[in-house]
Amino acid sequence: MADRRYGMNGRLYQLAALLALLFLSQAAVAKSRTILAFGDSLTAGYQLRPGEGFAPQLQKALRAKGRDVTVINAGVSGDTTAQGKARIAWGLQGLKTKPDLVIVELGANDMLRGQSPATAKANLDAIIKDFKARGVRVLLAGMLAQPNLGATYARDFNALYPALAKANKVALYPFFMDGVAAVPGMQLSDGLHPTPKGLTVIVNKITPFVLRELDALPG
Repeated sequence: MADRRYGMNGRLYQLAALLALLFLSQAAVAKSRTILAFGDSLTAGYQLRPGEGFAPQLQKALRAKGRDVTVINAGVSGDTTAQGKARIAWGLQGLKTKPDLVIVELGANDMLRGQSPATAKANLDAIIKDFKARGVRVLLAGMLAQPNLGATYARDFNALYPALAKANKVALYPFFMDGVAAVPGMQLSDGLHPTPKGLTVIVNKITPFVLRELDALPG
């Protein structure tokens, strides 16, 4: 015989409890994700101590939001887009698992050396296409040219990241150094690389973009 003491409220309570159990079950089996921070010294953690670089700070920020995420540091100081393109295959071979998402952060060294924006664009295009062909989702991190390189160079260089993101249908984080470049106290003494505090700013700004990409991954 049914217990009539709870009536409709009892049935609603039972339904709510069932939904809660389903939610907890789904959360328990949520798929862990691997992110590859593929870049140059800005992602490598140049002159920083363990735990202060981009990858560990991003991993900490994502885990604080309840995400089961491992962020792998694949930054190599001094790398240009050409060098990044050349090391994709052997870099992935050294990983235990294929990354779900790659943050491509390259081009700053091309720009600092005054190399052709067209060449950087072609290399980045190849990098994006390579990762996509391997089934890795791509978040492209943009860079801006320094003013002393001239208006024409800045125009061509700054435009290549939005153009690549649009052509390859990948997400764009417009400027990796947003909130850090030319901001006192956010860079090391060389005036180029972020301090630990600067990287915290970068991570805080890019995290919403990373979360959107994680949410867009297939289950």
